[in-house]
Amino acid sequence: MICFAFDIETVPDVETGRVLWGLEGLPDADVARAMTFLRQQATGSEFLPLHLHRVVAISVALRTDDSFRVWSLGDPEAGEAEIIQRFFDGIERYAPALVSWNGSGFDLPVLHYRALKHKVRAPRYWETGDGDRDWRYNNYLGRYHWRHLDLMDVLSGFQSRGRAGLDQVAVLLGFPGKLGMSGDAVWDRWLAGDIEHIRHYCETDVLNTWLVYLRFEYMRGRLDDDGLARELEVVRSALALSGKPHLERFLEAWQGSPGG
Repeated sequence: MICFAFDIETVPDVETGRVLWGLEGLPDADVARAMTFLRQQATGSEFLPLHLHRVVAISVALRTDDSFRVWSLGDPEAGEAEIIQRFFDGIERYAPALVSWNGSGFDLPVLHYRALKHKVRAPRYWETGDGDRDWRYNNYLGRYHWRHLDLMDVLSGFQSRGRAGLDQVAVLLGFPGKLGMSGDAVWDRWLAGDIEHIRHYCETDVLNTWLVYLRFEYMRGRLDDDGLARELEVVRSALALSGKPHLERFLEAWQGSPGG
């Protein structure tokens, strides 16, 4: 089966924030500041509700029978509607197994709301068995189904107290983890017009997710020692041949880590 890991990066949806709270005329930075302040006043947390996150990058790590590739969807100038449509078009075309870290709790709900906003069609993704009986007991939407594997959910035993961050789990397993940037920096990078850095960061998150997934597949018996070694070498080779400095830096950091 074709499989891909995915990750999204988001910024505050200041356009909707202006409408909801009457903030017309204010610059983006001030609108976002007001949105987070109001959210903190209401809930004690600055983290915005999922429908008020605007998607600015979606990155995937695609594994087919004969290749492995990491990239971000669309051109750097592509709008939110286009990159979300590309994501669901990939599902429509390949019906891949999806792998994520906290995809059930964040990435997919955000994509649901934003796809709804932009009139994105995604019939295969929303299939639950009415049109294709084979999907009744294994679809993208069932929490305990395996067509979408949220590693954070599964490894925590679906218990909130067992959840861990991707960065720490990747480092625990000897992988690079986050390299010089975190999700907290995305908004500042966006304001500075640095979408390339955001996309690169998203791609390294996807790589960490994929490497953790390979170890999970080994743990549950779907890869043996030789199979795991082969899959890791496929990733190393793809990064070495990518010609992309940020992926080469990831490879260098990986080779210098205990899991390299």
